[in-house]
Amino acid sequence: MDGKQACVLMIKALELDPNLYRIGQSKVFFRAGVLAHLEEERDMKITDVIISFQAWCRGYVARKAFAKRQQQLTAMKVIQRNCAAYLKLRNWQWWRLFTKVKPLLQVSRQEEEMAVKDTELKVVKEKQQFAEQQLQEMETKQQQLNAEKMALQEQLQAETELCAEAEEMRSRLAAKKQELEEILHDLEARVEEEEERVTHLQTEKKKMQQNITDLEQQLDEEEAARQKLQLEKVTLEAKMKSDEDVMLLEDQNNKLNKEKKLMEERISEFTTNLAEEEEKSKSLQKLKNKHEAMITDLEDRLRREEKQRQELEKNRRKLEGDSTELTDQIAELQAQIAELRAQLAKKEEELQAALARIEEEAAQKNHAQKKIRELEAQLSELQEDLELERAARAKAEKHRRDLGEELEALKTELEDTLDSTAAQQELRSKRETEVAHLKKTLEDEARVHEQQVVEMRQKHSQAFDELNEQLEQAKRNKVSVEKTKQALESERNELSIELQALMQGKTESEHRRKKAETQVQELQIKFIESEKQRAEQAEKLSKMQVELDNVNALLSDVEGKSIKATKDYSAVESTLQDVQELLQEETRQKLSFSTRTRQMEEEQNRLREQLEEEEEAKRAFEKQLFTMQSQFADMKKKMEQEAGCVDAAEEVKKRVQRDLESTVQRLEERNSAYDKMEKTKNRLQQELDDLMVDQDHLRQIVSNLEKKQKKFDQLLAEEKTISSRYAEERDRAEAEAREKETRALALTRELEALSDLKDEMERANKLLRAEMEDLVSSKDDVGKSVHELEKSKRGMEQQLEEMRTQLEELEDELQATEDAKLRLEVNMQAMKAQYERDLQGRDEMGEEKKKQLVKQVREMEMELEDERKQRTVAVAARKKMELDLKELEAAIDMANKNRDEALKQLKKLQAQMKDLLRELDDTRISREEILAQSKENEKKLKSMEADMIQMQEGAGSCREGEETGSAGERRAAG
Repeated sequence: MDGKQACVLMIKALELDPNLYRIGQSKVFFRAGVLAHLEEERDMKITDVIISFQAWCRGYVARKAFAKRQQQLTAMKVIQRNCAAYLKLRNWQWWRLFTKVKPLLQVSRQEEEMAVKDTELKVVKEKQQFAEQQLQEMETKQQQLNAEKMALQEQLQAETELCAEAEEMRSRLAAKKQELEEILHDLEARVEEEEERVTHLQTEKKKMQQNITDLEQQLDEEEAARQKLQLEKVTLEAKMKSDEDVMLLEDQNNKLNKEKKLMEERISEFTTNLAEEEEKSKSLQKLKNKHEAMITDLEDRLRREEKQRQELEKNRRKLEGDSTELTDQIAELQAQIAELRAQLAKKEEELQAALARIEEEAAQKNHAQKKIRELEAQLSELQEDLELERAARAKAEKHRRDLGEELEALKTELEDTLDSTAAQQELRSKRETEVAHLKKTLEDEARVHEQQVVEMRQKHSQAFDELNEQLEQAKRNKVSVEKTKQALESERNELSIELQALMQGKTESEHRRKKAETQVQELQIKFIESEKQRAEQAEKLSKMQVELDNVNALLSDVEGKSIKATKDYSAVESTLQDVQELLQEETRQKLSFSTRTRQMEEEQNRLREQLEEEEEAKRAFEKQLFTMQSQFADMKKKMEQEAGCVDAAEEVKKRVQRDLESTVQRLEERNSAYDKMEKTKNRLQQELDDLMVDQDHLRQIVSNLEKKQKKFDQLLAEEKTISSRYAEERDRAEAEAREKETRALALTRELEALSDLKDEMERANKLLRAEMEDLVSSKDDVGKSVHELEKSKRGMEQQLEEMRTQLEELEDELQATEDAKLRLEVNMQAMKAQYERDLQGRDEMGEEKKKQLVKQVREMEMELEDERKQRTVAVAARKKMELDLKELEAAIDMANKNRDEALKQLKKLQAQMKDLLRELDDTRISREEILAQSKENEKKLKSMEADMIQMQEGAGSCREGEETGSAGERRAAG
């Protein structure tokens, strides 16, 4: 059956939906999920098979175990019965008397037994002499028969040689036939492959034609894309015109310059105000810096716009170059397509020529198949002739054998009847003539047979030569087909390479087109961004005006804040009083903490809360300091605004000094509290020492437990040694049992050998009987006497009796061996039962010891767990105490740091007071410097205006150049 048909039948057997699969030329295509479903079904079938196999195996093992158990039960019953009988007879008085008297009774019989043995020896000697005589006679007969046998063997060898030669010829012809059939199958398979390749090439040809059509479509699409690029070029030119509108922005820049002049006038007004108010001068200076930054930003943006414009021109030129390159590539692709079409036409012609060659080869193949069929018919006829010759030869051999038998019979009759009548002589002469005639006929038949064999050999050699010639022609055709096939494959590869090159060119052109589109999009985005930046500049100018208004409002707010500062100062004093009260409460809590020693965890939580409160107080104090600093800054501003308010500043300075003195007092109180905290730390250290002592005690307990565990490990090791001894004894017993089993197997083999000997003796007996019957039947009237035959008969009967006695002895020996075997089996079963009992007793003892040891282990483990729990509790308590100590130390360190920081801040405040006085002098100097800088800025603004005018002139010249360029392009297009 074909593999494809087998797959179809298998899929039909699965009963799958035809929409879920498709059968191809060499594969089966499944939909998604079908293979997973089939694999699941296969797994289910495999699991069913494995389950059934496991069930059968388990059943077989269970049946064997059941049979073994039944044998054990029967053996146990036999052993128990024998043991009970032995126990009954052991102490029975009559049995003891029987065992003592029986050997005494056999003493009087020894002489009688010796006489019987002597008679038996004489009989055996006579039988031996008679058997020797018969052996000599049989040897002489055997020599005669061997001579006749050798003659017949020589004749048979000659005939077998002839038969072997004929069979060799037949086998050679069959082998040649098989080789020719294989060559035919190979040729057919190759022809089918060539046909499939031709179909494949035709399909590839169709695909190539489709690819060519696709390429033509792609060329059309590329031409459309080129037209689109031209349209985009026109749009870009329109955008260039829109860029000209950007030049209108320069007019707006002029407006901005006017606004800038207005801003400068306002700045001059602000400078006059700065001369009056120093704080206003600083804010205006900041605003001026911002405006300068804005102006620099505007200049940078103008430069960026110029750069973008230049980049747009460069991109436009690049796009024009790319468009020319694309047109060149399209022309090259068209030329390549024309070349490919010409190549395809050539390939079609070559394919047609190859198809014609294939048709010729198919015709040659059909002719060769016809010749092969004719040769097969001739071979079948020759085989029939051989079979007929064999049948005739077999008949001749049978006839010859019959004649030989008749000749032998005649010879025997002639030898027996030498003294017979003349009629017998005539018969003898007739038979001799018949024998001669038969010999002549046999010789003639042999000659005819040899001639036929020679003719058959000639015919077969001729047919073989013809087949060889046909094979050579087929090989030549095959080589030519392979050459054409290789040429077609190389051409196909070249076409595929050319197609790949075309596809690569297409992808590159598409990539370039996409790049051009992206560049156009980027240019559009940049233009939009430039418009956005222009709008942002206008918004920033409006914001600048709003900020100037806000500055005026801020100046009014500063005066209100100076009034609020005095109110905040009074609030700070009230908060300082609250902080003092909190410090007093903390001292009370610390005293209560020293009295509560047992409730350490609660006290620690409270201490943590107190520390958090202190941190909050610290933060509040820092806030107060920050507010004081801000007040100092406000006062500084006021000092700057009002140079005549120095007395008020001195009063503020005195108040600040008072506040500083109060903070110093508070810090001293906190230092006393920290001393108390150090005392508590010492007390906790003492408790830690006590915990360390407890830990040492626990370590001693753990060491004792480890010693107990070592003792337990020693006991386990001793038990393991005992169990290993038991295992060695068990292995020895198993080895003894195996030796006994081997002995039993040896005895069974001996029994089998004896039974084989018995069978051989029976066969020999049958042969002797057959020879006797042959001798009786072959007796002649003139031959041996009846007396001799009777003697031989008696001798044979004696031999038969001897053989029977030997058989009986062998049977007795067999029974004895079987009894010994049964005894051995019973002993084996008894030994096994006793061994199993010993093992059970030892196992029970071991299990009891094991249970005791397990109990001891569990008790030790419980003690270990208790000790571990105590140890973990102590370690946890120790860790808690250590953590608490660390936290307290950290809190003390933080408090010390806070104290140091407060002292540093006092020093900083004193230094700031000095710096404020210095800054008053610096502000006066800075005001004069600001006036000088404002004059320099005015000079810079004038230079910027001159640069802007030059930029406008350059833009006008650029416009004129673009207009002239666009007019030239229009003329060229017209």
